[in-house]
Amino acid sequence: MKKSVMRKYAKLLIKQGVNIRKGQQLNIGADVEAADFVAILAEEAYRAGAGNVRVDWSMTRLTKLAYRHRTTRSLCDIPAWQVEKVKHDSEILPARIRLICEDPDGLASVNQEKLAKASIASSKLIKPYRDAMDNKHQWLVCAIPGKAWAKKVFPNDRTSVAVEKLWKAILATVECDETNDAIAAWDRKNEAFKEKCAWLNSMQFDYLHYTSKNGTDFKCSLMKESVWCGGGENTLQGVFYNPNMPTEEIFTTPMKGKCSGRLVSAMPLSARGTLIENFYIDFEDGKAVSWHAEKGEEALGKIITTDEGSRMLGELALVPKDSPIAASGLLYYNTLFDENASCHVALGMGYTGCVKGFENMTLDELHELGVNDSMIHVDFMIGSDDLCITGYKDGVATPIFVDGKWSV
Repeated sequence: MKKSVMRKYAKLLIKQGVNIRKGQQLNIGADVEAADFVAILAEEAYRAGAGNVRVDWSMTRLTKLAYRHRTTRSLCDIPAWQVEKVKHDSEILPARIRLICEDPDGLASVNQEKLAKASIASSKLIKPYRDAMDNKHQWLVCAIPGKAWAKKVFPNDRTSVAVEKLWKAILATVECDETNDAIAAWDRKNEAFKEKCAWLNSMQFDYLHYTSKNGTDFKCSLMKESVWCGGGENTLQGVFYNPNMPTEEIFTTPMKGKCSGRLVSAMPLSARGTLIENFYIDFEDGKAVSWHAEKGEEALGKIITTDEGSRMLGELALVPKDSPIAASGLLYYNTLFDENASCHVALGMGYTGCVKGFENMTLDELHELGVNDSMIHVDFMIGSDDLCITGYKDGVATPIFVDGKWSV
């Protein structure tokens, strides 16, 4: 990909994505394979006024070696400096970018028990500081091609060709090419999101009912205070930013512990370096009680049983089957992209920003109101071609989605 286009993309991520403030620190989390683009991203951040850029590097091969050779006890022994680093971030409130490029199957062969226990140990120590940052800083999840990932998406092409194709596909999803005004395009996209959110919020649905011929038959209640959001959002300090690039979803936080029925996956889920395929989850009294996957069932079980809240839902998201990402016909094997081609839900932590008046409530009050709490937030896609979603208010049914598309 031309360096000029990569620089344009980096500028979009800095200015429209995290919207870096003058003097603010930027933290970038990335695999070492992304080093060249990270340098471009850091330069654009400094040009936009960032006070400092910190990069937290990872390397899938090293991570795999650690899980193969270290004991579970040592993996769960989180160094104090790692906790202090997150504590420091909670005090200075940097902008954060998570730059994805890893192999979706990169950790498929590791011991899932080790991985799950290490993840839980880390999350227990870090979560209080992440909670303290909630709604107070800008964050962004975005991506560039990695070689293994590109070959997964385009298996019949040479690696160099596959990487170039994935570059073009990623840039298309964020409306960034050599000629257009990408920032203006995102301004228009955010306005369109506002219109859909305004209609949903005006309806004040009590619950939603999902049905599909693939076996999905599921009901989920909303809080009276649930608010539908989409596109960009504001921090409590009033800084507007876009947390996901790309994004095609409108989402809300449901009432924790009030759902029932079966949800059937419509696409593979890449989680913790493992692909989980062709699965369903059954819910009773608001909790996942049984599940099955043709591939990756152990990994799915470890996710669902992470903690008490991981058995419940923290997000409902609406994405039409004719969204630009869905229309591309590509399977990205990556949740950031695949969730924007399909309606989805998330196991685990709910979004406090999707509650009316959240800024005047404590975290405990939001959890008491009905926002789910968990160490995880894992999206999975349920948007089949014939998915119908009906909203109910005082017993009156209103179609929201019919055959995978908006009814309004």
